[in-house]
Amino acid sequence: MPAGLLLSGALAALLTTALPSSSPVFTDPPPDKIVIKVATVNGSGCPQGTTAVAVSEDNTAFTVTYSDYLAQAGGNSDPTAFRKNCQLSLVVHVPGGFTYAIASADYRGFASLQQGATAAQRASYYFQGSSQTAYRNHPLSGPYNDNWQATDETDWAQLVWAPCGVQRNFNINTELRVNAGTSAPGKVSFMTMDSTDGDISTVYHLAWKECAPKGTTAH
Repeated sequence: MPAGLLLSGALAALLTTALPSSSPVFTDPPPDKIVIKVATVNGSGCPQGTTAVAVSEDNTAFTVTYSDYLAQAGGNSDPTAFRKNCQLSLVVHVPGGFTYAIASADYRGFASLQQGATAAQRASYYFQGSSQTAYRNHPLSGPYNDNWQATDETDWAQLVWAPCGVQRNFNINTELRVNAGTSAPGKVSFMTMDSTDGDISTVYHLAWKECAPKGTTAH
């Protein structure tokens, strides 16, 4: 992938940098395979049939691949095309005795922005029944014509773990926005988070720990 723009942000509550290996809350990924199914997909950035989810072989990450996620502005663009969004609700089945959290998230795509145009990628996450995290915003400014990458992470102490022994869907909300700004009339700017060949995916890295036995308190 050509050198793109590397962006980083802090997503309080669900994202974290890696803990030292000596930390008691981290274990090796569970040996039994986790299974992730898409419960619902809604939004202009992910029409039916354009989103796929896959779990890594080592249970350390899962990917979401979009094939029709593009926002654009300027020229003859549809007035509503400047903003595209996607809301995914995932059913995550994990091996018994384990719980997980999102350790970091990598977003990738391509942007072609005219001089004077701006764009942004945003994301938030939450487990079913919990409060939604604040959106993290990753801006771009024209002129720009390259791949882009954004990574969300925050301090490990802010991890939020899926509740043990209770099924809670994991919800992901993403958004792309493009503003023509002061770019020349007739010039189109766009930003994608899609891939026609499957090479560009959003990657969510997982952290694991064992659930405390009943009648004890988790550390």
